[in-house]
Order: sequence, then C-alpha cells, then structure tokens
Amino acid sequence: MLSRQDVNKVSLLARLQLTEAELDTMTSQLGQIVGYVEQLNELDTKSVEPLSHPVDVKNVFRDDVLQPSLPRETMLANAPHASDEFYLVPAVLGD
Repeated sequence: MLSRQDVNKVSLLARLQLTEAELDTMTSQLGQIVGYVEQLNELDTKSVEPLSHPVDVKNVFRDDVLQPSLPRETMLANAPHASDEFYLVPAVLGD
C-alpha cells in the first residue's frame, strides 16, 4: 500500500507540484494501480515462457540494397551556393 508520503516523494522527484487534493487523489489512484499489480504476483507463471514482446514483430523496412544515385553534378546544379563537391551553407556557429 502506498502512503501519502510515498506519493509526495515521487511527485517531488518528478518535479510535480501537487495540491493537497491532488495528493489525496494520486495516493488513492496509485494505490489502486499498485494493488492490481500485486494481484498479478499471485498467478502461477512457472510454465509461461518469457516474452520480449507480446506480439510477433516483423521488420517492415525494405532490404538495404546498394543502388546507383544521381551524379554529383546533377545534385549540385540546383544548389544556390556550391563548391566543386559540396553544398555551401552559412556558418551557424560563428566565424
């Protein structure tokens, strides 16, 4: 069971300023959540295999295959400012 002091300490660590009414509400609600989680400890899970994820996950990305790209000259043709190989941009960190 969570005490009011426990919830107050957690709120301070989270940098939350709770009013007295909010502290009472949070103590009650968080106590119910912790009580529910404690009920789960009563289940016999010895025969249950641990899961890393509850749903099978597939990689939805395409294979990373090397493909030819546009020539550098074509890419730099529309740049407002460019040197032989690079885009030129204004300095942002000073001189």
